[in-house]
Amino acid sequence: MTTQTDDTHVKIFDTTLRDGEQAPGFSMSTDAKLVVARALQALNVDIIEAGFAAASPGDTAAVRAVAEEITGPVICSLSRLNEADIEASARAIEPAAKKRIHTFIGTSPTHREAKLKLTKDEILKRISETVRFARSACEDIEFSPEDAIRTERDYLLEAVWAAIEAGAATINIPDTVGYTTPEEIADLFRFLKAETAGAENVVFSTHCHDDLGMAVANSLAAVRGGARQIECAINGIGERAGNCSMEEAVMALATRRDFFGLETQVETTKLYPASVALSRVTHNPIPRNKAIVGKNAFAHEAGIHQHGVLADKRTYEIMDAAAVGMPSNAIVLGKHSGKHALAARVKALGFKVSKHKIEDIFPDFKRLADTCREVTDADLVKLVTGNAYTDGRAGPWRMRRTELRADVEDGTRPYARITMEHDNGDRRTVAHDGDGPIDAAFAAVCAIADVPGRISVLDLHHLAAEGVVRAEAVVEVDDRLFTGHAQEVDIADAAVAAFVAAVNQAAAMRASAPAEEEMAATQ
Repeated sequence: MTTQTDDTHVKIFDTTLRDGEQAPGFSMSTDAKLVVARALQALNVDIIEAGFAAASPGDTAAVRAVAEEITGPVICSLSRLNEADIEASARAIEPAAKKRIHTFIGTSPTHREAKLKLTKDEILKRISETVRFARSACEDIEFSPEDAIRTERDYLLEAVWAAIEAGAATINIPDTVGYTTPEEIADLFRFLKAETAGAENVVFSTHCHDDLGMAVANSLAAVRGGARQIECAINGIGERAGNCSMEEAVMALATRRDFFGLETQVETTKLYPASVALSRVTHNPIPRNKAIVGKNAFAHEAGIHQHGVLADKRTYEIMDAAAVGMPSNAIVLGKHSGKHALAARVKALGFKVSKHKIEDIFPDFKRLADTCREVTDADLVKLVTGNAYTDGRAGPWRMRRTELRADVEDGTRPYARITMEHDNGDRRTVAHDGDGPIDAAFAAVCAIADVPGRISVLDLHHLAAEGVVRAEAVVEVDDRLFTGHAQEVDIADAAVAAFVAAVNQAAAMRASAPAEEEMAATQ
């Protein structure tokens, strides 16, 4: 297969569902893989490596399910360099409109001697015969000399030649153990491009691991050396320390197109949704400081930074949060924040306050910020309205009783019965059904508080060492988002308590509406 490529286009080969899923703690069911595959389809990646069909019946089923449903990207399955694996891959990807078989064998001295027990000539013979067999089963073949970075250059070149002559259209050069450096890998790709006969008819690909923290840097250096395919994974998941992070590589090429002169076809506004989708199906939270998609990626606490961002985001942000699908940049209020940030956040919450009012509450804000890591919207509501709840609430309601029920045998809808008490002594009980018992509880809470809330985000984390569940609920009310936090022993109690905390903020905002007008003053 002869492959003509646009030399300015870098293909994105996503291996989240194969190499990513091999990492401990990231195993996915077929349904979970389909969730991620749909996100990859929305991202418009070039190739989805859907799994390792020969690994297990479950992997075969998952690869086939992706091949049957997903259109647009090429659907790929990994195979060891043997006929049985290749046949398994061919069967699994058969329903796909565009399909690829990716096959590999170790070529480094360590792999030849310790793992394969094969000579150089034996490996070259296997490459020639088995890649040719793969080519008879699928038109699009990719070959990887495993542990290429630690393979002698002259022998690596022989392996590449053998694969191309046998029909491979993509040659992937993997840094299997995360050993290389940017300068070294760029030079290697320049060498392979210059010395490989017919290099113009194949795509050279890079696959880097993050053992030394350089997977993205090495992948971008490989591109500078001539690679036109990056193998990567959402959130950088993968074996050991992970793979090249797809969102980081894509946004580096997009943001610094002036430097690289290259582009991908990825729909960047889908990066954050894809990251969140993977996090949810694998139950692995996105680190706050994760580049591009982490909670802190577009967040600012330092007063100097906040002032600059409020004046012009470009002062401290090289990308627009919306460009990667993030809701917006965030001003995080803490002990380093100043009056500009405080005033902007109070205004964003819907309060109309004068400069004099900001001056009045600023000392209390600073004292509060010194005692906690982050001043929440609930804290600001209390500061602005003067409603100080000694039990930490941000509004007038407190929980009194929660009953949840889900009977899977009798076919009745899940049910919740919630009792809450208002500061004025009014106690209300509402029973509600829903798609699940927690959904029913949320509906009951909204009915009691008379707040039309809709859950936007619910994050639950079990802290085994502490024996508690921490919950964060983001609730949309009247086109505004309110965030509530809670910590309970029981997961359902934590979820409902966080939801109540968010709804309480909205209730306090609604109750304070007359006071807002009184606080408004000409500037």
